[in-house]
Amino acid sequence: MIGQGVLRECETNPLIASILLINRRKSERLHAKSKEIVHDNFYDFTSIIPQLKEYDTCLFCLGITSVGMSEQEYTKITYDIAFAAANALIQTGTPYSFCYISGAGTDSSEKGNSMWARVKGKTENAILAMPFKNAYVFRPGYIQPLNGIKSKTGWYNAFYTVLKPLYFLLKPIKSFITDTGTMARAMIYAAEYGYPSRVLSSKDINICGKKK
Repeated sequence: MIGQGVLRECETNPLIASILLINRRKSERLHAKSKEIVHDNFYDFTSIIPQLKEYDTCLFCLGITSVGMSEQEYTKITYDIAFAAANALIQTGTPYSFCYISGAGTDSSEKGNSMWARVKGKTENAILAMPFKNAYVFRPGYIQPLNGIKSKTGWYNAFYTVLKPLYFLLKPIKSFITDTGTMARAMIYAAEYGYPSRVLSSKDINICGKKK
C-alpha cells in the first residue's frame, strides 16, 4: 500500500528524474520515468548490482504483517530481504540515500516482548549502521490510503473501509496519523535534503511531507 503511494508520488515529483522498480512479477504498466527489473530472488541482488549504480536513492517499501508468522519466518522476510537490498546498494560504490518503512512501536533494543517490534528494531539498527550517504527509518502509525490505493492484505482493506468515514476526526492527531501521499513526500524530501532525526515518527513524517 505504501509502495503504491510512493510510486505515484515519484512519477509526478520533479525531484525524481528516473525510477527503477525491482519486482518479482512484471508490472501491468510503467510510467515514462520508470524502468523495471524482474528479479525472483530477493535474498540475493548481486546479479543486478551494475544496474543499481545508475541511481542514488532507495525508497524501501516492502513489508508484511506478522500475524500468523513465527519469528523466524518474519525475520526472513523483514530483516533478510532489507539487509540483502541494502548490502547490494553499498556494493555499488554509489553514495546512496536509503529510506526504510518501519512502524510505530518498533523496539530499537531488540529485547522487548513484541516479536514484530524486535525484528523491525533489528532491521532498523542494521540499516542505520551501514555506510550510506544518508539513512532514515520511518515509523508511521495509522496510514490513510488516498487516490484509490488499496492494500494487498484483504483485512487491511476492510479495516480502512470501516475507518474511512471517521478519518476527518482522526486526521488532526498528527502524532499518530498520516496518509500515503504525505508518507511518500516525506521519504523523498528526507532523501534529497535530509532531516534532523534519522528516525521519523508520524509527527515528523507530517512535518517533512509538507516541506517544499
